[in-house]
Amino acid sequence: MTPLKTAGWQMSPGAADADARAILDDGGELRLVFLSPTMARFSWRPAQGFREPRTWAISPVPGRDVPWDGRERDSLDGFERPALACHEQAPLQLSTGRLAVRLQGSAHRPIGLEWVDPRTGRLYQSDRATSAYLAETRTGLLRHCVARHPEERYFGLGDKTGPLDLHGRRLRCMGQDSLGYDARTGDPLYKHWPFVLTRTVDGLWTGVYYDTLAACTFDLGCEHDNYHGFFRTVEIDDGDLDYTIMVGETPAEVVAQFVRLIGGTHLPPRWSLGYAQTAMGLPDAPDAQQRLDAFIDQCAEHRIPISAFHYGSGYSSRGKRRYVFTWNRSKFPDPRAINAKFHAAGMRLVANLKPCLLDDHPAYESLAREGAFILHRGSGEPVLEPFWDGQGSHLDFTRDQAVAWWQRQLKEQILDQGIDVGWNDNNEYAIQAEDAYSAGWGRPIPMHRSRPLHSLLMTRATFDAQRDHARAQGDDQPVYTVTRAGPPGLQRYAQTWSGDNSTSWKTLKWNIRTGLQMSLSGMFNIGHDVGGFCGPVPDPELLLRWVQACSLNPRMVMNSWKTNGVTNLPWMHPEVEDAVRDAINLRYRLMPYLWQCVEQACRDDVPIIRPTFFNFPGDDRCFEDSDDFMLGDWLLIAPVVEEGLVRRRVYLPVLPQGGRWFALDTGEAFESGRCHEVEAPLERLPIFARQGARIPVSSPRPGKLAAHDDPVSDVLTF
Repeated sequence: MTPLKTAGWQMSPGAADADARAILDDGGELRLVFLSPTMARFSWRPAQGFREPRTWAISPVPGRDVPWDGRERDSLDGFERPALACHEQAPLQLSTGRLAVRLQGSAHRPIGLEWVDPRTGRLYQSDRATSAYLAETRTGLLRHCVARHPEERYFGLGDKTGPLDLHGRRLRCMGQDSLGYDARTGDPLYKHWPFVLTRTVDGLWTGVYYDTLAACTFDLGCEHDNYHGFFRTVEIDDGDLDYTIMVGETPAEVVAQFVRLIGGTHLPPRWSLGYAQTAMGLPDAPDAQQRLDAFIDQCAEHRIPISAFHYGSGYSSRGKRRYVFTWNRSKFPDPRAINAKFHAAGMRLVANLKPCLLDDHPAYESLAREGAFILHRGSGEPVLEPFWDGQGSHLDFTRDQAVAWWQRQLKEQILDQGIDVGWNDNNEYAIQAEDAYSAGWGRPIPMHRSRPLHSLLMTRATFDAQRDHARAQGDDQPVYTVTRAGPPGLQRYAQTWSGDNSTSWKTLKWNIRTGLQMSLSGMFNIGHDVGGFCGPVPDPELLLRWVQACSLNPRMVMNSWKTNGVTNLPWMHPEVEDAVRDAINLRYRLMPYLWQCVEQACRDDVPIIRPTFFNFPGDDRCFEDSDDFMLGDWLLIAPVVEEGLVRRRVYLPVLPQGGRWFALDTGEAFESGRCHEVEAPLERLPIFARQGARIPVSSPRPGKLAAHDDPVSDVLTF
């Protein structure tokens, strides 16, 4: 690889908020611009221009979304552009008072940036001194190398598996259908999320977002080269090097800046926080409508509080094949009738949608004639690749005709049939054809640089169609939708989850970390398939512990697809049915507090569930690997994730002024800043409230099961 070379840096003429630029030997340009007192952007524009001239992630103006055809990459619209102090003697230094950068680079010295806190001189991040920015002509690969301290801690990158601290791992950002992934080591999963959060050895926090849709590989301490010392790298596959750095003294400061940068978090309707059920086996069955009719009755019979049912794609299936926006009338002779019964039982409905049409889909030929699919560049023919036991073509959401067809079908076949929500699934766009491209509204984009874009735009198309349909019906409830895949920006529209997990104690344990990693990455409205999607049927103990562990996640959906046809259901094991019901009821009892956490997330850009160090960054013991997590500011959840355990150790973080923690159910007091052995019999989820907490709770209306909108009945004080 060839290091980028320049004769030196210069300040562009103008006001105090002007930027710094360096012309490269090949005619390209480096640009550094401050976006706020604690945030700056560094980009490399090649001589021939950006490979990705538009971005769909950066959306800094509240209430104003990115244009459908993208935001120009160079745009500074929406940023405050702080005044800068400039020291022009080599090395050039720019500072806001909160963040300073020293810019190296000359005919005799490699390009390099060093970011420091000007108040204390403490280091946030430093480029590798020997060479930091490199490009490979043969492949288009770009590399950014940063000096690494062995005691730094790394987090983020979206839906990553394993321990929260990613130091020492090599990970890929590239959405992929990862059915049955290893919850401890599997990578990549479904999201393309090139954001790294670093805790420095001095306890400072730095976030770096690489704004590219191209696949990226992050080496966070695997690679070592004697000539370069300790370093970490980002490799971008034929995209652009354009990153934003943001700094703070706490993880909360940095995560909030990142989420504001990418457009904030959409506030969902309150009903979406209720317990929900889905299972491929029910709508896949030949007598699907009768089975769903019986399922509604069983929920009432077993007294299970439930707010939504998520249709799998079985309503559209013929054999194993799936035909989006169609109904199999032999299985569903009267969709409106069964949907009305769900609504009468208090359940909202969510329907699975897929962006690929099999080649015998009734709409395939007409859409092919309209040019609505991803095409081969040479022939202009639709790209046809394997999909759901057949051959299919993916819709191109950068073509108006594809978006219009999608939104029209969503209205006619889903919303007008009595279903409330579209669930965007199988939308990783893992197209293999090298000559595949997206239309890009007249500016074509090769497929390897638009895979995650389609996940995002598919979700936006669904969101917008639902919003418009609701307005036409006079419904002022917030929009809710779901997506499995996507890049930064998906949180503006949708809830997401950790995808098609498998049933095991191992998955239960490590999915907790994946959910927290997603939260640290700026995805707050998240959850997991309760009980495990694929693999074996959960035994009674594992099912119950999984329900407990997920009962206070933002998303709680029991979902499964088992080869023997068994469906994960709350009443599947009579010996633990009462305890499962109690865990679901606990969610509804704490719904007022959970809703407060959601509102706080959308207002203040903070996660709903968090590692304990997020709330207590000064307590070093909180960085040790743990099964525990915080729910908002006040509750610590300590699930049991090991078979046979009826007692477990839990570390309760240090509180100011010797404050104590209290068991939520018994009120027992516990000293902070130490480990405690606590009782965790099968029917108990240990929860602790920090001193000073005021936790609103609700109770069901007389004679009714718990519901998402039950009124506050009490406030628990500690």
